[in-house]
Amino acid sequence: MNKKMNSKTVKKGLLPYLFLALVMLGIFYVASVMNNDVKVLTYNEFVDSLNGGKVTELEVTTRGSAYTYEVRGKLEGYKDNQSFFAKLPLSEEVMKQIVTASEAQEFKFTAKADPDSSSFLLIVVNVLPFVLLIGFAFFFFSRQMAGNKSSMDFGKSKAKLNSDKNQVTFKDVAGLKEEKEEVAELIDFLKNPKKFQKLGARIPKGVLLFGPPGTGKTLLAKAVAGEANVPFYFISGSDFVELFVGVGASRVRDMFQQAKRNAPCLIFIDEIDAVGRQRGTGLGGGHDEREQTLNQLLTEMDGFGANEGIIIIAATNRPDVLDPALLRPGRFDRQVTVNLPDVKGREEILGVHARNKKLADGITLNNLAKRTPGFSGADLENLLNEAALLAVRRNKNEITMSEVDEATDRVLMGPAKTSHKYSENDRKLVAYHEAGHAVIGLKLDNANDVQKVTIIPRGSAGGYNMMVPSEEKLCSTKTDLLEEITGLLGGRTAEEITFGEITTGAHNDFEKATKIARAMVTEYGMSDLGPLQFEQQEGSVFLGRDYNKSQHFSNEVANEIDMEMRKIINDCHAKATEIIKKNKDLLKLIAEALLEYETLTKEQIDYLVKNGKMPEENDDDNLESMSVTKLRELAKEKGIKNYSKMNKAELLKELDK
Repeated sequence: MNKKMNSKTVKKGLLPYLFLALVMLGIFYVASVMNNDVKVLTYNEFVDSLNGGKVTELEVTTRGSAYTYEVRGKLEGYKDNQSFFAKLPLSEEVMKQIVTASEAQEFKFTAKADPDSSSFLLIVVNVLPFVLLIGFAFFFFSRQMAGNKSSMDFGKSKAKLNSDKNQVTFKDVAGLKEEKEEVAELIDFLKNPKKFQKLGARIPKGVLLFGPPGTGKTLLAKAVAGEANVPFYFISGSDFVELFVGVGASRVRDMFQQAKRNAPCLIFIDEIDAVGRQRGTGLGGGHDEREQTLNQLLTEMDGFGANEGIIIIAATNRPDVLDPALLRPGRFDRQVTVNLPDVKGREEILGVHARNKKLADGITLNNLAKRTPGFSGADLENLLNEAALLAVRRNKNEITMSEVDEATDRVLMGPAKTSHKYSENDRKLVAYHEAGHAVIGLKLDNANDVQKVTIIPRGSAGGYNMMVPSEEKLCSTKTDLLEEITGLLGGRTAEEITFGEITTGAHNDFEKATKIARAMVTEYGMSDLGPLQFEQQEGSVFLGRDYNKSQHFSNEVANEIDMEMRKIINDCHAKATEIIKKNKDLLKLIAEALLEYETLTKEQIDYLVKNGKMPEENDDDNLESMSVTKLRELAKEKGIKNYSKMNKAELLKELDK
């Protein structure tokens, strides 16, 4: 297939150059003709010049079919571009006269054979030009017809019929048990409609799948198609909308006509919000082409006509912007929320994506699932793929926990900036900042568990704490939110107590803490202002949901909201200060360990808190878990230069060589 495509591409690429070559040959031919000055002589004029000794060069060609000699040559006084031409009768006397004159006058004489005697040359000269002309005309008109055909298909549907032999089934979809049960009825109806018709049940005409990106909406629709074993058309919402008004509506009509001919069937519309947004909204009014397309879609789904046996599945992560008429019963009767998976769902998803991965014995999918709260199915697939890539890069035969940890960091924060250099003072500031977060997380009962602390810069952060909840909760209590804010303020508090100075490193912590505090006051009713909601998101669907907020309070209440937010932040800061001061030794212990090891895992932190020191290092330990001091000793033994100035990442890189 690729070879055919490459040959077609090469041919198309050569056509312009071939055309240019023909044009250049034509130009050269015309130029040569214009530059040549040819004088036609009569028979008598030629004979007089020949007898008068004026001929300096002569070429005779026999034309047997015309019974003539064609004579070309030069006379005395002719320039380089000048020549003469004459036709002589085909006879022996004329040839004897020319030969005798050439011997007497000793001018250059050439005789050529009759080209008419060659049948091949005759065909080339007389037939080839017509063949080339006909071929060019055929090529030109065929291209024109192809262009007209494509223009006639402008209003045709772009929906494609799924013919993939390696179809996705429900076995390939994990972590969506309830969602699969919802759409399984569609498959039962398509396979055995009489079972539903006996009780007068009407199968939903449309099912809308919505949820965060990467949760498996499109994958679920593919699995329905694979299980149902019926014609399955798939199209994106953006494929309907065009520059010209009416084209999208025409494509909708054509799509349903194709579906009716193949009923029962499924139609899957991905990213339906591209065509299904609310009508008549936006700064400049509506969008005629998009709205006409939506109107046609609404009519086809539930209008005067009947679409028996056609089930539509649509997916979007923006259900809030869809037109209400699209969501009513009779169109999208059933709306299925595809949420982020819980710990059990994450374990099942990891099991699907780990089928072709070779994991080390110490890695269990249950532990991985517990370490990745908030990850979508796409994130988990990317996590295992990144871990596999790292294992290959490190020349390992299986994926170890080291690769999984690094892959998790890459997915969350981006690749480590191993070449980033910063001073020892900056390293110390970052170490105590991250240690402050860790101390708060260890000492608060409802705080998240500290899984990992590192001072290796990633993204825009100089270091970070990976903290996950001890158990996943559906709702957060006021205590949970207050302790989360306290944990976010632990880094700044540690800087203040240790150095008596503050830095800009906590700006992201303040952003998160302020957002939580404002939501507690204005949305959750968790303040002295009472159980009231003062703000709610009501932004324009075209301006973005955060552009406008509906505010139901006066200026006096706005001042009280600010005071309540400040009170929450100040109380949490005071609590963080109290905890850090009581645990200065633990703060210093974790910070010093971070300066030495740069990264601490949950197991190392627990051992450090319990025993007051890091675990003993053995020569057989994994290099990633060794301290900088130990790595420098190994680098010295191997004769690596400038080892004393290298950080841990650079030492690991040199030792792996």
